[in-house]
Amino acid sequence: MTTLSWIIAASLAGGILSVLCAALFALNARAHWVGSLVSYAIGALLGAVFLDILPEAMETGSSAAAVSGTVLAGILLFFTLEKLLLWRHCHHSGCEVHECNEHGRSGTMIMIGDTFHNFVDGVIIAAAFLADTQLGIVTALAVIAHEIPQEVGDFLILMHSGYSKAQALRVNLLSSLAMLVGGVLAYFALQSVQSVVPVLLALAASNMIYVAVADLIPGLHKRTQLRDTVQQVALIALGVGSIFLIGVLVHE
Repeated sequence: MTTLSWIIAASLAGGILSVLCAALFALNARAHWVGSLVSYAIGALLGAVFLDILPEAMETGSSAAAVSGTVLAGILLFFTLEKLLLWRHCHHSGCEVHECNEHGRSGTMIMIGDTFHNFVDGVIIAAAFLADTQLGIVTALAVIAHEIPQEVGDFLILMHSGYSKAQALRVNLLSSLAMLVGGVLAYFALQSVQSVVPVLLALAASNMIYVAVADLIPGLHKRTQLRDTVQQVALIALGVGSIFLIGVLVHE
């Protein structure tokens, strides 16, 4: 497969597959599964960052210090965007923002935010594939893992806002196509400026770290029982292990 074919396939899988999986959970009201998805997503995100994305960025970048500085700047950037309400990326229906949004945020605003985020994910996937096919596959899988619990929460809010199940599914599928648009546009734009790829990889890493640490992990702390903690740690480890195993298999 060509690099462009990989990007198209991964973007379609990342967008459509995550929506369909989320619909399976949300439309069947299996809300108790969301917590498990979140824990696994944390492990997948952090595993992709520290086992694949950052090592690749440091190999192709100017220096480890430059990559680390970009990651630090990226975390500050995403924090600022979230503060300005331009980037809200909850991954479970019980988070503080979703609870507020259930009483006021319209379905249209949810889809605007989702569409923007899906576009950025497509750019991230393209940058990863342009650097290395194995890295692209791992990155796409991490994107799918963290998109599913977010989409579950958004499905629930859309239906609470008056959307039917069919409408919520249709709107989310349309929004997911922004990932394909972002991936294809980034492929042609980055072909001529390969020097930007390490920067985008570092920004992708900062995005994933921020989502995992600032958005997902605080929600896990709401469940303090020993059984819940053991389950969370095990699922996070499973997420990291999955990324490691996929990397080994793809490399072979």
